[in-house]
Amino acid sequence: MRVTLSALPPADPMSVVLPSFTPHFATLAGDYDVVLCDVWGVVHNGVAAAADAGDALARFRERGGTVVLITNAPRPGERVARLTLDRLGVPRAAYDGIVSSGDVTRALIAARAGARVFHIGPERDVALFETVETPHDYRDVIARMRARSLPMICANPDVVVERGDKLVYCAGAIADPYAAAGGEVIYAGKPYRPIYEQALALAEAARGRPVKHHRLLAIGDSVRTDLKGADAFGIDCLFVTAGIHAEELGSRHDPDAAALAGIFAAAGVAPKAVMHRLSW
Repeated sequence: MRVTLSALPPADPMSVVLPSFTPHFATLAGDYDVVLCDVWGVVHNGVAAAADAGDALARFRERGGTVVLITNAPRPGERVARLTLDRLGVPRAAYDGIVSSGDVTRALIAARAGARVFHIGPERDVALFETVETPHDYRDVIARMRARSLPMICANPDVVVERGDKLVYCAGAIADPYAAAGGEVIYAGKPYRPIYEQALALAEAARGRPVKHHRLLAIGDSVRTDLKGADAFGIDCLFVTAGIHAEELGSRHDPDAAALAGIFAAAGVAPKAVMHRLSW
């Protein structure tokens, strides 16, 4: 799937209405059969699990719902579960399965069997969060790639993610300038359709029957990936404010309503509901 930055045009900002804050997920849960839940920023912050989020998802499952974690982590979903979620204490009872942009990336690379691949980034993906790298560090290699008209597969479309109370760069911070300069970028992960299709297929396999889009809910903390991805896929979104937008919203605990309305208006889309943090 080849896309450009203009592939997901925003709606008319004048049509965006700021939803009210929802104190409890339980008030929404009955309207949905399947939740596609973001990982980093909702169920953990890179340092510790969000206990309330894990509890809310587990309660949704106990009542017959299905939860698929959907993450832009550039590693296979099984490794994300085993090496990250288990280590941070995210309960297995909180989800039925996980789909990562790493899974989608594997498929994109496999489709190009025999082609040479050059990896941009640290030796191990997790090491990115332990360094002080910035997109500027890759400026020269990106220029050489552009001169040769090489396509880029972006394994993580996120520009930044939380690590504790800090923000760190992700692969999207390199891919976006490359695309803006005219380079071909193939994005794996949110907000693009393939990862949602794979997550939906997993959910339908777990439930043993098809799931209609109006019974699907995405949960996430990113306007760029979670909110726009849900909108493009035609499903509702529950937006969590205590994530990567917390600083621009003024507070993790009491975000500024005007600032929140502003980021939704700039994106041209608003979520179905808003919560500070996911809790039952």
